[in-house]
Amino acid sequence: MILNAIKHIRVVMKHKWVVFKLCCKVGIPFRGLVHDLSKFSPTEFFESIKYYAGNHSPILGARMEKGYSEAYLHHKGRNKNHLEYWMDFELEQVSPVIPYKYVVETVCDDLAAGIVYNGKNWTTSTQYDYWMIKRKRIIINPKIDNFLTEAFLQVKNQGLDKTLTKKNMQELYKKYCIDDKRKFVYQFKGEWKEV
Repeated sequence: MILNAIKHIRVVMKHKWVVFKLCCKVGIPFRGLVHDLSKFSPTEFFESIKYYAGNHSPILGARMEKGYSEAYLHHKGRNKNHLEYWMDFELEQVSPVIPYKYVVETVCDDLAAGIVYNGKNWTTSTQYDYWMIKRKRIIINPKIDNFLTEAFLQVKNQGLDKTLTKKNMQELYKKYCIDDKRKFVYQFKGEWKEV
């Protein structure tokens, strides 16, 4: 258990370091600094060391054994860079347009997770390929979906350095989340309707 704790802390700190570096590149260093602090809370930490695997998230092990993960539920409900944090099924628009700093942190977080977990096998297309599968299984505001898809596509085609700049992230957010005046409403049959 102690060895798992040490290994888990090392993976979390490596991930946090990559997120911090990427957040600095896009002009939100504070978000990188405070990123994933909840992973050290008892709920997340103890489940993570129990199911530590090294090459993928411990959440998968918890889900396989228990059918759910307390760490996952705790983490997504406390960290604004996760799409699930913003879900509110009591509202007409279930998934709102996420504020700039949090959705840009999402880009940095997802890229860092891919870089850390894939190691030498990571390529600039890793996150785009993963995102194209993930986006079909989640509820996400179409504006945020377009923003994330374009960001990951740019990483695939242009690399990290050209994509992850403050100016580029601001332009993408403006294009997809501010200038796009369409309003979408989530229909409970799983479809977004433009109104």
